[in-house]
Amino acid sequence: MNTLKDIDVRGKRVLVRVDYNVPVKNGQIQDATRIDASLPTLEFLLDEGAAVILMSHMGRPKNGPEDKYRLAPAAAALEALLGRPVRYIPSNPASPDTAQALQNLQGGEVALLENVRFENGEEKNDPELARKLASLADVFVLDAFGSAHRAHASVSGVAALLPHAAGFLMHKEVQALSNLLERPESPYVVIIGGAKVSDKIKVIENLLPRVDKMLIGGGMAYTFIKSRGGTIGESIHEDDQLDLARRLLSEFGEKIKLPIDVIAADRFAENASTQVVPADRIPEGWQGLDIGPETRRRYTRALQGARTVFWNGPMGVFEFAAFAEGTNAIADAVAELEGAYTVVGGGDSVSAINKSGQAARISHISTGGGASLELLEGQQLPGVVALG
Repeated sequence: MNTLKDIDVRGKRVLVRVDYNVPVKNGQIQDATRIDASLPTLEFLLDEGAAVILMSHMGRPKNGPEDKYRLAPAAAALEALLGRPVRYIPSNPASPDTAQALQNLQGGEVALLENVRFENGEEKNDPELARKLASLADVFVLDAFGSAHRAHASVSGVAALLPHAAGFLMHKEVQALSNLLERPESPYVVIIGGAKVSDKIKVIENLLPRVDKMLIGGGMAYTFIKSRGGTIGESIHEDDQLDLARRLLSEFGEKIKLPIDVIAADRFAENASTQVVPADRIPEGWQGLDIGPETRRRYTRALQGARTVFWNGPMGVFEFAAFAEGTNAIADAVAELEGAYTVVGGGDSVSAINKSGQAARISHISTGGGASLELLEGQQLPGVVALG
């Protein structure tokens, strides 16, 4: 990929696709990690005297603008982080009003366009929408790794029409995740959590031949446990993935580590009654909502001495404090590894690392969700291809 160091942006109008799809509650951004991650690219462009025009999506609006998906909160957060004014343009990105509002944008200034998904042609990679967006600038920079797996007008469509380059975040993400596939140093340990095997099966299958150990937690663990005859009570699982789980355990059983014990609850609630039970003998009417204390100890030991680690997905129902200990224990264990190459991706995993106060000790924290997983599945990402 071309990077910012390979293209002349001095004094030019630069259209930057960022990923400001961040959680917002009551008009306030709850986690500005993705906005903060875009700063190195923006500061470089501004130092070069570029006029910077930002575009992003937020959420999944239907049939045009929805107030809850407007990017005004992102503009305010960016202004505070960047330490300079950010011009927020509330009209649809490809409208004549937006083009008019940008006419007097000067070098060293920043503007943020409204949600690109307010344009119906965005997700269809409409050529006319891509042309209108491209007409706003001289150069295109893709720094939205979290959207790089989408062949959308603001991602691959514009890249085909303007001189283009990867932003620093985009380049860093691709390089960091490629390291997990191409040259991982052993021992290599992967931690996979979350609700469903089906959501991450391609990643699991692609990584298993490469890793020394794979530690499985979250809801997906119960599909594996049931596949080998365990009783799992009312725990979440996927019956249509049982044969697949059996095959993986047969082929890679020495690598796959499953919970020994779990925190079981009598209902799905923060204040549910709980008990620690064997992971393969959960009582009828109860459900596993977190890995248990012995599993936490075993997984922590399994991580000791690792040289490469990838973690994606919580070990339990992380949003309930009563069932967050497993996820927190993994966060601590990964952060405390000395000299290892560690990569964390996935919202809950990133949140746990941030809350642990040890994010600075992680080699790379990925801003991509689906894009990270698709790259680790071995797929080509449209955004990456467009920058070739």
